[in-house]
Amino acid sequence: MHYTTLVQAVYYAPRGRKRLMHLGMLVSQRYLGAEDRLIGIIGDAGAGKSLLIRGMFPGLVLTNDDDGINVRPLPVLEDARNGVFRTHTYHLDVRFELAFTQLWELAEVVKQAVNSGHRVVVEHFDLIYPLLGMNAEILIGIGEEVVVTKPTLFGPFPPEIAAQAFESLVYRKMAHSAEDLTSIVFEKMGYDPPTIHSDVRRGFVVEFPNKLDIDLDEVERRVLAYIDKDVPISYYDESHILIDGEELFCTGPRLHMRSTGEIVNFRLEKSFQYSPLTQTYLLAGKVGRE
Repeated sequence: MHYTTLVQAVYYAPRGRKRLMHLGMLVSQRYLGAEDRLIGIIGDAGAGKSLLIRGMFPGLVLTNDDDGINVRPLPVLEDARNGVFRTHTYHLDVRFELAFTQLWELAEVVKQAVNSGHRVVVEHFDLIYPLLGMNAEILIGIGEEVVVTKPTLFGPFPPEIAAQAFESLVYRKMAHSAEDLTSIVFEKMGYDPPTIHSDVRRGFVVEFPNKLDIDLDEVERRVLAYIDKDVPISYYDESHILIDGEELFCTGPRLHMRSTGEIVNFRLEKSFQYSPLTQTYLLAGKVGRE
């Protein structure tokens, strides 16, 4: 028998519901096997784990997510106690369930379901891994990037993926916050805010159909002024945030720093880059230490 080993696939972790769910769909198509039974998802609160899972497993009932859906009793736990697993795929948020159930019992339930041929998608897999005695068949970390692995007995292991995901998430939050500030500045300077968004390591990219006649030094100065004011950024609803009390449309309202002052070392590229393939003009902004 021949096995194909995936060492690591890395994607920029997108911002916004649709982009995250679309990436989840692509990950499932490319890496999910029909017989994969244990799926481990690792990432901090607000990283987008639930949205990625929704894209990977359309129709799967998530027992706890950012929309406030809390399924009680926990289906996989209830079925294990009754001795009959009624569903092919189960979802488990370990951090949430620790409020109700001991970790060792959750581990036993997961092993029982997996050994019975059922699939379990486990959020915060790094918490339960020490008690499971087995690694996930697909292990995904979500931080600044989405890292997809298919571990062997020799790794990679959840602590490695967790360290990578948790340490890098702050850059994604800073980039998203800085991107929204840049959109505000464009609008206040009399230009339409960018509607096409992309990604770059520790930063963001916005696209325009035409090259703008705008002073990019002044754009950067105004964004830095917002940062220096250290005004609060808060979630408003699923499509909006509040920056200093001002409502702003946002596709990823949960993925921000708590205030503008937490954005470190923002700088804006001082020229538009033309893409001959898309025939658009791209502008990049960066955050974090170089």
